[in-house]
Amino acid sequence: MSVLPALQAELASATNRLLATAATLSDADLAVPSLLPGWTRGHVLAHVAQGAASHVNLLTWAKTGVRTPQYASMAARSAAIEAAAVHSAARHLTDLEAGAARLAAAIRDLPDHAWSASVEGMRPPPHPAWYALIRRLREIGVHHVDLDAGYGPADWPEPFVLRELHDTFACWPRGRGPLSEVVIKRTSGQTLTRWGDLGTGPAVEGTPCDMLAWLSGRSHGEGVNLVTMGRSFTQISGGAGLPEPPPWLTMPAPADLPTTPPKDYP
Repeated sequence: MSVLPALQAELASATNRLLATAATLSDADLAVPSLLPGWTRGHVLAHVAQGAASHVNLLTWAKTGVRTPQYASMAARSAAIEAAAVHSAARHLTDLEAGAARLAAAIRDLPDHAWSASVEGMRPPPHPAWYALIRRLREIGVHHVDLDAGYGPADWPEPFVLRELHDTFACWPRGRGPLSEVVIKRTSGQTLTRWGDLGTGPAVEGTPCDMLAWLSGRSHGEGVNLVTMGRSFTQISGGAGLPEPPPWLTMPAPADLPTTPPKDYP
């Protein structure tokens, strides 16, 4: 048994949660700015809907062996999002549902051997096709928050948070980041994970959800604490005093992923 069934179930749940939120939004709601600078909620939904088609392209590449890029170009991607951003709420919901159905069918129909095929997003490195499921989960989970429509980082499922933290540090610019150490703790204070030798600067600690929200740019650092001389000092005023984290996930995938879908990930 590989991780694929669990990822498919997680993706179905995340998609349904996003669709439920999208179904509550009116035309006026979609014209409101999202949490992403320069994008309305309509832009976010257009991107997520078109992202499903882009992942179908990657699975088509894996199935056929014919290079099928996610998007024709970054310019074409941006133009398509701009064009669709102004669609009605009903049209957005229809596009999201249709994209999700197409992607689910592509996942269901992919032969077992094709999950090990190498594909590539708009940026390197290449990655095995099975990791496309994780990339789609990331896209849905993070952009659901970006809608600023009642779903926030606290609503992220724990498996999603722990996996994204793992990949954040797998892609970390070691030696060049503004933090020396990141400590992930449960709300009880128990240490879950400690990442060191990250760069120069202070150490920080926080719960998985608070840390991922800050590192991914989805919070100002609420709940993330500076650690000085072995003591932690709770940040106030929305994370005042924290350094700026490095750009999040400058690579779309870790460089050393197993080719064959593993039993668990991470």
